[in-house]
Amino acid sequence: MFKSYTQSVQNVTTKVLFALKQKGEKIAMLTAYDYMTARFCDEAGVEVILVGDSLGNVIQGNETTLPVTLNEMIYHVKIVRKGVKKALVVADMPFMTYQVSLTEAIQNCGRVMKETGCDALKMEGGQYIAEIVRKLVEIGIPVMGHLGLTPQSINKFGSYKTRGIEKEEAEQIYQDALVLEEAGCFSLVLEKIPAALGKKVSEALKIPTVGIGAGPDCDGQVLVMHDMLGMVEEFKPRFVRRYMNLAEDMRDAFQRYIKDVKTNNFPNEGESY
Repeated sequence: MFKSYTQSVQNVTTKVLFALKQKGEKIAMLTAYDYMTARFCDEAGVEVILVGDSLGNVIQGNETTLPVTLNEMIYHVKIVRKGVKKALVVADMPFMTYQVSLTEAIQNCGRVMKETGCDALKMEGGQYIAEIVRKLVEIGIPVMGHLGLTPQSINKFGSYKTRGIEKEEAEQIYQDALVLEEAGCFSLVLEKIPAALGKKVSEALKIPTVGIGAGPDCDGQVLVMHDMLGMVEEFKPRFVRRYMNLAEDMRDAFQRYIKDVKTNNFPNEGESY
């Protein structure tokens, strides 16, 4: 079994993630939205658990992440936090909770940290959020950045296609990464960008990068839990490796349960089934 550096630490912190990059060991990151799955992720040794606004898609059934509210995010982060003893818990800041003004961003981010007990926040955007990042870090709130395909900007992009293919956009992503590191981000998520750009950004930064469809040279990888467990069937991006086919397994279990109910095939009280 692979032995990770984090097995020897009591808690995964932002400094531990930095040490992983220095040691050349990849960072394992997954999403979770409830107590039980967060607990399983933590017990398995996942180093970073992201309570993503992707809950808008896989939990709420929305087409985009935009409808997720601050109160909904706080609810999910609180129950995830209960299931985690060691991993770093990162909360996504929902759309329009930090973009309006610096004052509102500080208030909303402070509320998430205070009410949920999470360890850090994640925010999408480049240079335009640098001032916010700088101030949050100054007052003690760790921030993970997010560049490349940023789902909260789907109406601007018009699709979920790979970003940074064109030279001008690739350069903008690279420059934004440098700016966010300088502003104080402890890590960056790089989503759906060419592998060469993921490598270039990762090598240029002292802070770790976590890729999702950004090539093998990022300092870690993140997936939406429902994707890697094979629960989402209609969305099959090339970068997702499915470790289970849980959708089929769940349907089969439900059908067997229905059959047992219909045929009254249950044990008597006290008997094993």
